Amino acid sequence: MTAKIGSKNIAQHRGKKERQEIRKMNIAREALKIEAARAKYRNQQKGQRPPAAAAA
Repeated sequence: MTAKIGSKNIAQHRGKKERQEIRKMNIAREALKIEAARAKYRNQQKGQRPPAAAAA
């Protein structure tokens, strides 16, 4: 939950430009997470578990 100012959430007080910047940062952060996950399994065969040496 976001903090409140009176009866409104802080998010309601943000400007349009600030909300767009936050959205872009969130999308970029998720893209980094997805890329890291893909790199982890890039050369794996389907259905195979990673070798113990690579998992550690």
